[in-house]
Amino acid sequence: MAFTVSANFAISADGKISSDPQRPSGWTSSQDHKRLLELRRNADAIIVGRGTLCADNMSLTVPDQTPQPLRCVVSRKGNFNGNEKIFHSHGGDIHLLVTNAISCDFERDSVTLHFANLTDFIETLHRDHGVKHIHCEGGGMLLRALLDYDLLDTLHLTWAAHTLFGGTNAPTISGLDDGIFFSSRHFSLVEMIESGAEGELFLTYQRNDAAK
Repeated sequence: MAFTVSANFAISADGKISSDPQRPSGWTSSQDHKRLLELRRNADAIIVGRGTLCADNMSLTVPDQTPQPLRCVVSRKGNFNGNEKIFHSHGGDIHLLVTNAISCDFERDSVTLHFANLTDFIETLHRDHGVKHIHCEGGGMLLRALLDYDLLDTLHLTWAAHTLFGGTNAPTISGLDDGIFFSSRHFSLVEMIESGAEGELFLTYQRNDAAK
């Protein structure tokens, strides 16, 4: 099996992932949450940004599954306080990536600290921990980095037609409006499922050259 990277996001009718970068999720349906867990089941590792981890109070676990996927969190400075839910939940080993610091005094059992850039970290997961499929659940800035490095193979979107966030400062799946990509990324819609009364569409996009 080739190494793949996927991501899963919910967007409002106007293409936003939140009204505010720190607003927690939970504005979509129970069916969307069920889909989130099913997508986790196919991953060897789940990765999120620290802001998303804290805003959504995430444990990054999969109910009734053994083994659990690795739980990976990206932070610029590694300023965790130890109260985050992930550190008090049974699940896969935790890997913390610190991108903008060379040291960190945070230590916990079953937690591995990495000081590297995103591409080197993902290569380490693949080479040293047997990860063949890594799955991103937010936030927009992390997905933006995956797109900038041209690492994303599959994008799952829940399009929630029942919600409008609005506002030019509301974040999208590629983060805030802080610039453009170095080059376009081309994806094809490969699946569309309508959720009926919930007013949501479940969309799956595959990168046109996903074979790399």
